[in-house]
Parts: sequence; structure tokens; C-alpha cells
Amino acid sequence: MIHGFYDEEHDEFRSVAREFNEREVAPHYAQWHAEHMMDRGVWNRAAEAGLLGLAVPERYEGMGLTDYRFRAVMDEEFVRAGHLALGLAFHLQDDWVLPHLLAYGTDEQKQRWLPAILGGEMVTSVAFTEPGAGSDLRGVRTRAVRDGEEYVLNGQKTFIGNGISGDAALVLARTDGGTSPRGNRDSFSLFLVEKKDHAGYTTGKQLDKMGLQASDTAELFFDDVRVPAANLVGEEGRGLDQITEQLPQGRLGVAVAAMAVAEGVLGETVEFVSTRNVFGERVLDFQNTQFELAELSAQLEASQAYVAHCVELFNRGQLDLIAASKIKLQATGTVKDLVDRCLQLHGGFGYILESSVAQAYTAVRLLTIFGGTDEILKATVGHHIAAAN
Repeated sequence: MIHGFYDEEHDEFRSVAREFNEREVAPHYAQWHAEHMMDRGVWNRAAEAGLLGLAVPERYEGMGLTDYRFRAVMDEEFVRAGHLALGLAFHLQDDWVLPHLLAYGTDEQKQRWLPAILGGEMVTSVAFTEPGAGSDLRGVRTRAVRDGEEYVLNGQKTFIGNGISGDAALVLARTDGGTSPRGNRDSFSLFLVEKKDHAGYTTGKQLDKMGLQASDTAELFFDDVRVPAANLVGEEGRGLDQITEQLPQGRLGVAVAAMAVAEGVLGETVEFVSTRNVFGERVLDFQNTQFELAELSAQLEASQAYVAHCVELFNRGQLDLIAASKIKLQATGTVKDLVDRCLQLHGGFGYILESSVAQAYTAVRLLTIFGGTDEILKATVGHHIAAAN
């Protein structure tokens, strides 16, 4: 990230994240990649290192690190070590599930779930998307019908990260009883549903992704799952509003991750072209290489400054949905272009999947989709501009 972005305490935290990656992840990551599944125990070891749920308050056994720069440090260390899939798995919990529990959960819910999440005993996933509802969540068909002190949950979810390895899912379901193909804004609610307590909560096949293969992504099925009303997160009918309110953090998280990947890949590319010889000269000494690296370096630094500004806004509680949509759009576009051009500078080496630049190439393709596609982000920002003029 840009010079002066981090303080001494962030550097101290960096050493913890780096040691964790070297000691607990590096010896096993290739096996996880081959098996498309990371060892469940890595969450417990991450908990012991203090790397889970950074923002959880001390009263719930957390550290209360609400400064998002600590999360940026983690991203940079996961990328530096080549452990992109594990970094994303942590993001799903820290930037998508936990913000909902912290903002809308009751004290009883927080006492029940947060210590388990912090200890690595409960791994969570985000179960919003469905085969017929991705960016348009008003098309969600999963339903939760109130029956006394329980809701009866039926439906299917897909593209769920941590879907197999996870212990609980934050599920978006329709609760208005309507039958129209698309619900109204107040038709949906959020529930935290635990696998171990609910018969009918089953995992479908593991989906074979083009990248990030050390993590699991799957389908989830809910067949007459009886969920206690006490597992309703927030108010009934406010599920979509709550998701919208927490989107800035999720989208900022994607932008921060994008910058970590971009910085890592560019640095590695400079090192590669400085040692690779073609026609008796270093690839770095060719004018085209220098022009490419000059442009990519300038673009990266501009994007990093933009992301750093948005992190500061977030830390002050001032990052809104429009700003978060803009920064995700800009940062993910930057990293996608940068990695593509850096791969070209690697030549044939860049096309081999064992190379880190190839793994980054397949991984960053997700970033313009996950957390809101580019098209949705453009529509969000465009509508805002039109409404203001």
C-alpha cells in the first residue's frame, strides 16, 4: 500500500500474519489446492494466532480492531505467501457474515455465536445467491414460513464459499409468504442456520472453480429445516436493507484484496523480467517492458491511493454504498488488467498453472463478479448520478 499508510502496530501485526502463513499454511497449501479443500483445523490455528474476527469487541472475547488497515495487512501477507484461497475464505466470514451479527444481532446471539467464531469452532458462509438469483436478490426463492417459535426453511443456494467446510450459513430467505417471482424490498429476512442442529440442511456437490482451488465452494439445500425464531438476524422483512447497509464493507474488502494481489504480482514481475534474458538482453531492458511496467506502476499507485482513502472513510464510518461501489469497480478493473499484462511479460512461464502469476490470473477473475458484478456496480453508480442531476 502507499507510503505512510501503516503504523508501527500494523507492522507488528504483519509479523504475526506472516509467521502464521509460513508455519501453519505453507507446508499444506499445495495439498489443499490438489484436494480443493483446506484442512478444517487451520481455522483453529488462525484463532490461536488472533487472525479471526478482528473487529469483534472485547466483551465477546475479541480484540476490537475496527481499523481496517489490519485486514489489509492480512491480505498482503496471504498474497505474499501465495495463499489467496485462504484469504478469501477468511474474507467471507469477516466482511460478510460478522458485520451482520455485530450490527443486528441480539446480545444473546452475540454471546452464543461470536466466541465460537473467534475460536475457529464455527466457520460461517454467506448463503445469498441461488441458481436463479445472483446480483438480483429480489429473485431469491428460498422461503422461511413462521410456525410458532420456529421458521420452516426450504430452498437451494449456490456458489457458496465455505459451503462444505462451514458449520453455519447466513441465509437470505423470503418471509412474506408471497408467490410472485420477485419479492418486494420488505419480503426477505436473514437467518444464521447451523448444520449440526438442523436436519434437512445438506451440502450438494462441490463446484469446480477455475481458480482459488484450495477453498471449497458448493451448493446448499434446505428441506423443511426448522430454524428457531431466535436465529433471525435483525428484523423480519429487513434482510435486503441489512445487506445493503453492510455492502460497503464487503466491497471495500474486495478492493483491498485486489490491491494486495496487484502489488504482489507487479513486484514478482519486475523480479522475473530483471533475471530473464532474451536475445542476450534482460527482458527488463527492452523498451516495451519498461513502458508496460511504467504504466502499470502508475496505475497501481493511483488505485492504492484511492483504496487508502476509502479505508480512511470506512474507519471514520463515512464509506457509503456509492463510494464502495466505485472503489470496487476501479480496483478490480485495475488488478484484472495488471495481472493479464504481467502474465504476458512472463511469456510461457506465466501460462503454467504452477506459477503464481497464473494462479493470480484465475483468482482475480472472480473479483469483478463477487460482491456485485461490474454491471451492477455501474448501474448503482449510474442511477445515483442520474438521480442527483
